[in-house]
Formats: sequence, C-alpha cells, structure tokens
Amino acid sequence: MGHHQLDELDEKILNMIISNARIPFLEVARVCNVSGAAIHQRIQKLVNLGVIKGSEYILDHNKVGYETSAYMGLFLKNPEQFSDVVSALEKIPEVVECYYTTGQYDLFIRLYARNNQHLLEIIHKKLQPLGLARTETLISFKEAFRRQIPISFDSEES
Repeated sequence: MGHHQLDELDEKILNMIISNARIPFLEVARVCNVSGAAIHQRIQKLVNLGVIKGSEYILDHNKVGYETSAYMGLFLKNPEQFSDVVSALEKIPEVVECYYTTGQYDLFIRLYARNNQHLLEIIHKKLQPLGLARTETLISFKEAFRRQIPISFDSEES
C-alpha cells in the first residue's frame, strides 16, 4: 500500500469534497481557479487511483427507526473461523461495519437495532450461531461527531 503522488490542487479538491460531497464541480473549480473539466479530470484520476472510494448519503438511523447503535467486540471460538464469520456478518443487514483488530477482540463490529429488544434478538439469533465464544457490547447513546481525516501534504507535523 503506497502513497500516491498528489499535489496541492489534489489536496484542495479533496478537502473541499470531503467536507461536502455534493459540492458542484464548478464551485470547486471556481475556488481552485481552474476549469470545471480540470476538476472533473482530477477527481476521476483520484477515483482511478483508489484515493476516493465513492460518495454516500448518510442516514440518520434514529429517523429511520433504528434507535440503538452498538459497537461489539467478538471473540471467536476458533481462529480458522475468521473468513466464515466475516462472510456471515456481511449477510446481517444490521451490521454496518466490521474490522479485524489487535488487542482483546478478534473482530469489532458496529450495528444498528430498532431498540434494545431487537439488539438482544440480533445477538441471540444472528450472532451467537456464528460460533462466537462471547461478545462485549457497548451501546452508543449519541454520536458526538464524525468526520473524514483532513488532507495535508505538508511535511510538517501539527
């Protein structure tokens, strides 16, 4: 996994679009003092390089009926289970993130449930049958903030 050779224009473009993925290319072009076509080409280059993986709309889980947000550490019974468990987790719609981690957990997931009772059903009916030794659950009361990493190609550290 190498770093790609990006310049100051790429940095400016990336910082603008990560703060507002719906910003028109012409607005980005105006601020960057280049043509709209140049912005389109640069963004396409960043997509092709894999620097930009896409754009997304972010739903308010509460407003669509999912009141409980939980993070869960998973302990596997058997280390050979990793790929099977990850494949099974991908099929559970309430599980929205999954990470391989160091430390005490084998996997770390984030999921949404309609309420605490639904969370309990997910644990008992969907997660425990995967062959987990045990789980540790943290319920999130409220997201304080969420953001993208700022882009800076300066060699100085802050």
